[in-house]
Amino acid sequence: MRGVRRACSIASIATVALLCLVELGGCAKHRQAGPLSKLKPCRLTGIDEELLCGKVTVFENRKTRTGRTLDLNVVVLPALDQKAKAEPLFDLAGGPGAASTEAATFYAGPGKEYRRRRDVVCVDQRGTGQSNRLSIQREKTPQHYLREMYPVEYVGEMRHALEQRADLTKYTTSIAVDDLDDVRAWLGYDRINLFGWSYGTRAALVYMRQHPEHVRSAILLCVAPMDLKMPLHHSEAAERAVDLLLSECEKDAVCHNAFPQIREDWKKTLAQLEKEPARVEYSPPKTHAPTTLQIERDVFAEKIRTWM
Repeated sequence: MRGVRRACSIASIATVALLCLVELGGCAKHRQAGPLSKLKPCRLTGIDEELLCGKVTVFENRKTRTGRTLDLNVVVLPALDQKAKAEPLFDLAGGPGAASTEAATFYAGPGKEYRRRRDVVCVDQRGTGQSNRLSIQREKTPQHYLREMYPVEYVGEMRHALEQRADLTKYTTSIAVDDLDDVRAWLGYDRINLFGWSYGTRAALVYMRQHPEHVRSAILLCVAPMDLKMPLHHSEAAERAVDLLLSECEKDAVCHNAFPQIREDWKKTLAQLEKEPARVEYSPPKTHAPTTLQIERDVFAEKIRTWM
């Protein structure tokens, strides 16, 4: 686990360095024909300053340009120095499913330095956030959080419900990055800097392939390459991470003294859960009514993986 965190830390340091290079790079010519004039002042929860918000309407079917339309949610955090600003930074969220506008709190807080001479643009990709989010409301019981990630029945239910208001074949990465380019053009920017993390790196790669003439730079953090088929390698990667974690504990005096048989304990726990799921009594904070939860082996292992 420490190895994984160390890799992410190194990647984060490299990202900060690259962002600094982007920030300190030459002040290339930037279209200043009022790119922010189409937006309206807005306030977001948890952010003290006033930001700029807007909606860009696109066709769900970009090919036929007929039928259902979508309003893409756009939030711009203006450059602190509007007189000497350079090309903007476009944030590409992970997931897929995360909303880019949720990153506004970062750029309004600890990441504010990145806006010294650059507008930061956050666009909720189609199907996320406030851009026709593909989700359904359902009660989440405590047991809901202790189930497999994508139960077949749940996926089927989601598909049936969402097909009533969306053509699910039109929510792909290649289509979404064309939406992003529409936003770029609508705001009046020529070249942009892309910053993507996890799935956002794949979106950045596709954008670079489809719209190379509008890319000044791209920063990719924790890359999800085009040939990666998620979650095909999740279990293999998780097993390796656990093995590294246990090995580090065995070599660390303090950890080893606290858990002298940690590897055997881990194997026994998995074997016991494989034989019979664990059952525990839990009282949810809001109801205080105790309920019995069941923890199966595969769900237990998946929760450990997500923590890593």
